[in-house]
Amino acid sequence: MAEAKHGMEKIFRGLMTYRLTHQRNMVEQFKKVRDNPVPSAVFFTCVDSRMLPSRFTQTQVGDMFIVRNAGNMVPHSSKVSTTSVATEPAVLELACVMNTVRHVVVCGHSDCKAINLLYSLSTDPATQNSSHSQGPLSAWIRRHGESTMHEFDKIERAAFRRPILLHAEDPNEKFPAYVDVDEKFSINDKISMVNTLVQMQNVTSYPFMHKCLRDGRTHIHALWFDVYTGEVHCFSRKEKTFIPVNENTVEELIKELKETAAKFSNPKVTKSSSSKNTATVMSPNQTQSSNLNSEDLQGVAKRMIHTAKETAHVCNDSCNHK
Repeated sequence: MAEAKHGMEKIFRGLMTYRLTHQRNMVEQFKKVRDNPVPSAVFFTCVDSRMLPSRFTQTQVGDMFIVRNAGNMVPHSSKVSTTSVATEPAVLELACVMNTVRHVVVCGHSDCKAINLLYSLSTDPATQNSSHSQGPLSAWIRRHGESTMHEFDKIERAAFRRPILLHAEDPNEKFPAYVDVDEKFSINDKISMVNTLVQMQNVTSYPFMHKCLRDGRTHIHALWFDVYTGEVHCFSRKEKTFIPVNENTVEELIKELKETAAKFSNPKVTKSSSSKNTATVMSPNQTQSSNLNSEDLQGVAKRMIHTAKETAHVCNDSCNHK
């Protein structure tokens, strides 16, 4: 088959490859889920063409709802109404209220063009006065990235030695989040990490999410994908920062997720731990009372490790990891 070089020809050639090599397998997967798929996660990520979430999580038909927009934004509930609607909360309601999705993931990435624009709109007079600043992308980024820049400005003034304070399932329980204290990433990538955490917290702003979050039925997570190395980073409340998902960390990450789930599945434990320390993580013996099925978490994490192993590091002039 002739090699397709660009545009619709490449898409059509890809469709033919799909028909010859993948369609039969996908049809078998469709038969398994039939008319009743049971996805375990809703995954918010960016429209960036380098982001292929089903590839790096190795998920299949029926595994996830996927929502993509510029900058992996989850609009805060204060910016959404019956007359100013948005896809993102609609999918949250569909997944977590009308269905029984247990996990909400917000995944940012390095070299995010939307985040680069957000930074330029905040700091560069030339961008602020350009025709692009009046366009729909800038309007979207400004509206839903404002709180990101507010949080970033605070930690930048502290030379990234102070954390952002966030909440997740329980709005009364804050936990600290440090961003790139080792100074491995660019300013724009730091903003992308902050944005991922802020958008994760925005999930909790919707009243219809309160009950399923507080009773431990739904849990929220932040991932961050490095487009230069293929590494996936997960925010760890225990470590208070993003850490890479790999052979050395995956079991501890799964253990932490189970502990967090157990804590919010048990109101007495939540209240007790909240009164002692806003960043407390459950001890291992407290997880035994949880009925959480962690197969979905473990499967995704292990598939991420497989992908990381198979992905070569490719540096270019924009890469900060040389």
